[in-house]
Amino acid sequence: MALNLIPQGKKAMFFTILAIALLSLFIISYSTYSVFQDRESTTKRIKTMNDFIHLVEEDLPRQLYIAGFRIIFIFEKRIFETGNYIEDLNSTFEEAFFNGTVYSLDEELMEGVDFEGIVLSLNEKAKKINANVTLLNPKIEITQEDPWNVKISFTGDLMIQDKGQLVLWNRTYYDKTFISIENFEDPIYAINSGGLVTNSINRTPYQTFVTGSDVSNLISHLEGGYYKASSSAPSFLDRLEGKTTSNPYGIESLVYIPKLSSQGITPKDKTDVDYIYFSTSNPTSHKIQGMPSWFKLDDEHLDDYGVEGLVI
Repeated sequence: MALNLIPQGKKAMFFTILAIALLSLFIISYSTYSVFQDRESTTKRIKTMNDFIHLVEEDLPRQLYIAGFRIIFIFEKRIFETGNYIEDLNSTFEEAFFNGTVYSLDEELMEGVDFEGIVLSLNEKAKKINANVTLLNPKIEITQEDPWNVKISFTGDLMIQDKGQLVLWNRTYYDKTFISIENFEDPIYAINSGGLVTNSINRTPYQTFVTGSDVSNLISHLEGGYYKASSSAPSFLDRLEGKTTSNPYGIESLVYIPKLSSQGITPKDKTDVDYIYFSTSNPTSHKIQGMPSWFKLDDEHLDDYGVEGLVI
C-alpha cells in the first residue's frame, strides 16, 4: 500500500501555488502577445502613413503645375479679350490660386484645381487610409530663374493625421514646379496689334545667325518668329505685365513686318527687336546687307546677331 507522504493541507497549498503560477504565466504570455500585436499594428500603420506621405509629396508638384499652367492660360486669355496687361502679377496669381477668381470674377478653369480643390483632392485620397490632410499658412509665388521656364513655389504647414490618432506627421512643406513658357503667346504682340497678330514663344534653333555674309539662319530666325535669350529684354512674366525693361531672364524676337502689314498695320521705321519696336523708344538703327529692305537693327543688337560687318 502506497504511503501518502504529503499532508492534506500542504497538498492543497501546493496545488494553489501551482495554479497561481500557471495563471500568471498565461497572463504574462497573453500580455506579451498583445503588446507584440499592438506594436505590429502600429508599425503597419506607420508604414501606410509613410507611403501616403510619399504619395502626397509626389502629387502636390503635379497639382501645382496644373494650377500654374491654367492660371497663365487664363492671364493670356484675359489679355486677348480685354486688351490690357495683367496688373500686379504676383497678387493676381495668388488670387487665382487661392480663390479661383481673377479680379474677383470666377474662373471656370480653376474649378477643382485651386487651393481648396487641391486640399479636397488630397483628402479624397486620404479617406482610403482613414487619415486627414491639413495645409495651413499656405503661400505661393510665381517667378523666373531662367528665360524659358516659370517657377511656381509653394510653402505651407502640412499635417497628415491618422483618424485613429495613432500617427501624426507634421512639418513645414516646400515644393516647386517649373512650367515651360514655350508655345504660350507673347502678350506684347497681341496688345500692340489690337489682337490681330499673335506670336507663339518658341526657342530659336540657331546658335549662330550669320556666317560671313551668309544671313540665311537670321532670315529663318526672323520668319519663324523665334525667340532667343537676352538680358537686355523683358522676361515672359514682364511681358504679361506689359514691361519692356531689361531682365536677366529676358527673351526677344524679331518682328516679321509682313505679318503686321497683312493685317493692315502700318509698319514702323525702326529696329525690329520686338520690345523696342513695340515701345516709344527709337534708337539709331541700320539696314543689313542680305536682309529684307524693311529689316533694321539698332546699334546695341548688331553684335548679338553677328551683323556688325553687314551694316548698310
